[in-house]
Amino acid sequence: MKDYIEERAIGIANYIIDHNATVRQTAKAFGISKSTVHKDVTERLVQVNPSLAKQARKVLDINKSERHIRGGLATREKYLHQH
Repeated sequence: MKDYIEERAIGIANYIIDHNATVRQTAKAFGISKSTVHKDVTERLVQVNPSLAKQARKVLDINKSERHIRGGLATREKYLHQH
């Protein structure tokens, strides 16, 4: 694996942990796709730094379990401002 990919994966994981960020927020911050963020954390980072990968995965799992709530709140806000 190239050095810059390993560095990016570590940077992504640190960003997710520090900011409690979602995959979408992380992708926007780094200017990459959501697929790349997901692959970096779930596959590449495990090879480079397994403990960091585990911490980042924990944050992403929490965000995934809460996403239906955030989606509902966003929809509620949208319709409150329309009427």
